[in-house]
Amino acid sequence: MDIDGPTTRLRAVDGSAADPASEAATAPIPVVRGAGATATGRSDRDSSADRGPYLDRDPRPDGDGRDGDGRDGDGRDGDGRDGDGRDGHPDGDGRSGAPARGRRAPGRARRSGVLLLAVAVLLVAVVGGAVYLFRSLTSAADFEGAGEGDVIVRVADGDSTAAIGRTLESTGVVASVAAFLDAAEQDDRILGVQPGSYQMRSRMSATAAVERLLEPDARVGQLEIRGGVQLDDTSAPDGTVAPGVLTLISRATCATIDGADSCVGVEDLRSAMAETDPAELGVPSWAQEAVSAADPVRRLEGLLVPGLYEVEPGRTAVEVLQGLLATSTARLEAGGIVAGADAIGTSPYEVLIISSLVEKEGITPDMPKVARVVYNRLQIGQRLELDSTVNYPLDLQALRTTAEDRSTPGPYNSYATAGLPPTPIAAPGREAVAAALDPEPGPWFFFVRCQTDGTSCFAETFAEHTANVQLARDNGAF
Repeated sequence: MDIDGPTTRLRAVDGSAADPASEAATAPIPVVRGAGATATGRSDRDSSADRGPYLDRDPRPDGDGRDGDGRDGDGRDGDGRDGDGRDGHPDGDGRSGAPARGRRAPGRARRSGVLLLAVAVLLVAVVGGAVYLFRSLTSAADFEGAGEGDVIVRVADGDSTAAIGRTLESTGVVASVAAFLDAAEQDDRILGVQPGSYQMRSRMSATAAVERLLEPDARVGQLEIRGGVQLDDTSAPDGTVAPGVLTLISRATCATIDGADSCVGVEDLRSAMAETDPAELGVPSWAQEAVSAADPVRRLEGLLVPGLYEVEPGRTAVEVLQGLLATSTARLEAGGIVAGADAIGTSPYEVLIISSLVEKEGITPDMPKVARVVYNRLQIGQRLELDSTVNYPLDLQALRTTAEDRSTPGPYNSYATAGLPPTPIAAPGREAVAAALDPEPGPWFFFVRCQTDGTSCFAETFAEHTANVQLARDNGAF
């Protein structure tokens, strides 16, 4: 039993200086491997109760307490621990070459830090790649930018946002419906997109497509026909020109296609009207006979009733007229013109002609009475003597006529010719059609506009009518 060994270690633990000479004279302690030690000199135990008093401090000021291989063949006598980490003393920690708890060798610490950093970088790369791959696989396909070229798309009545997206996808405006819906969710105004044609571009980003749909100038092909407007342009006494139905249609067909403005001209529309079979154009069966017999350049007068229409740019003149006639005919028939005409013993086309006379001659409150005057005169074969029919072929918008015009014979001169004109003379509105189908009962044969607000005075006899004419002059009505 070595008495000095333990004593020397106790002084070192207490922090007193060790005697080198005494240490050198002390014989090394033989290596003793315990039953719990492995071939590498590491114990499989990790209990602090089995570790010696040298757990956290080096017992020798000039030694690091470790030889690496448990031997003190480096010229130093070590810390009294053999290569297997046991010093033969009951207080040995039973571990070889391992640093004391609480300390790491500088090299090993650096290696551990580098390893952790590498693992962290690898994890970030893996996670980032996974996220990118997931987004790539799950995000909706989309184009970039404002697009290129020109595309006309049509939004149908009742289309949902998804239906609009499908139209845009099928025409190559957007890459996918899903991308369009994602962009549309960011702007509630998309719910206000109205049926009609929109000028778009190919390969637009979904966001750009939504923004374009909401721009006022994106909407093309809008047509509004007002009551009393006739096919051709008309001139007022002061020289101003009011566009006719054909001009309004032509304007509605205009759009930019592949960078160039494109319109169907008025003359193209007139030619299509005059040269195309009425049935092919879509003239309703109840009007085809009369339309075929009419002047070809006036044959569609009155068949395009007032209202809003959608004209799809890029169509031919025939296609444009076909679409408009289909819409107008549906409106007329939904308003009861066919059944109503049958109920009063006349034809739907005659009702349309009378409606146009009523539209041109009276303001809305007077329309049922004006219709009654027309029916009363027709019933007894009296000429209608309406200034509006005389001015119609003259393309003139005026309340009065000249003596010369009234004396010029022609199918539209109701001063010279009894009965109805061969066609309507303007676009009749819903109220005018209703008045023609249900005229107000009364004995009137005459009327004249006698108030400055357009109100007419009605009379049964010519003497009463003459008095009303004087009243109109006195009131400054004409």
